[in-house]
Amino acid sequence: MIAVLRLGHRPDRDKRVTTHVALVARAFGADKIFVDREDKKLEQTIRDVCRRFGGNFEIETGVNWKGIIKEWNGKKIHLTMYGKPLREKIDEIRRERDILIIVGAEKVPGEVYRMVDYNISIGNQPHSEVSALAIFLDRYTSGKWEYKKFDGEIEIIPSEKRKKVVKRKKLPSEEECIDMLSKQGCSQEVINHCISVKNLAVKIAELAGADVELVKVGALLHDIGRSKTHGISHGIEGAKIARELNLPDEVVNIIERHIGAGVTKEEAVKLGLPPKDYVPKTLEEKIVAHADNLIDGNRKQKISEEVERQLKRGNKDYAEKLMKLHRELSQICGIDLDEI
Repeated sequence: MIAVLRLGHRPDRDKRVTTHVALVARAFGADKIFVDREDKKLEQTIRDVCRRFGGNFEIETGVNWKGIIKEWNGKKIHLTMYGKPLREKIDEIRRERDILIIVGAEKVPGEVYRMVDYNISIGNQPHSEVSALAIFLDRYTSGKWEYKKFDGEIEIIPSEKRKKVVKRKKLPSEEECIDMLSKQGCSQEVINHCISVKNLAVKIAELAGADVELVKVGALLHDIGRSKTHGISHGIEGAKIARELNLPDEVVNIIERHIGAGVTKEEAVKLGLPPKDYVPKTLEEKIVAHADNLIDGNRKQKISEEVERQLKRGNKDYAEKLMKLHRELSQICGIDLDEI
């Protein structure tokens, strides 16, 4: 959990700056912002941004800031030009998973300096708390915020020459996904397996800085095609069902490309599948595919177990692809996925 506490907000004078603090917090990887003064207009502004552009970012105004600091279970970091240089402490701070970042507007009460674990400076020259928060979050996340995806109504597509904005289809909730599986005729055994894959996939997505909501939905629905067949074509059948349900293309692709470590066009022809490349391409597609590899029924297994199983079947090339995908995702996450 990464939360930001904004001190000294004056609704009549600081609306724009505090709005920018909240927007930076959301975009650069924080989960929530607390604001010491009540400001319903500010809350509505940020919630509208979240609704249109996506994400689970939360805002709460009118909080007791002393209570927030005292009750916070993780480390507390106060950004101030009078603190220790960020470069001297960032490696130490990165080891903490739950942090509260405190940024002030006017003069911050002296007791704040004594209540926190770190007083950190982003340089020792006067500048904006907005820039200080942005730089801190960038360093803390090691730039992973840049790869975070948001499930919103609007998505901005990078372009050199013009503005390119698309409207995305809304992702279904977890309850809606399970209801889809049931209505399509999936057995309870398949549904339980999908939930187990989802639980692991979400953990991997969080470590990898992937789109957690997309991974959650893709993992829950990855085996929806088993309502038609349990053969290797269940991914293709599942993609057909997903298109009929008008699900986003990102979800369709996860379902279609989740088989093992992927099936190339040449391999598809040999297997009697429609000639097409079914290899997972995006980070989210790879995470769901490999979480499925690491869940046997409802049990988490080590990659060596699945590799050994494939080798006994004579699938040496396939076993090598499994290990390659396992190493790739483990490197991105900074931990061997067998240890999750």
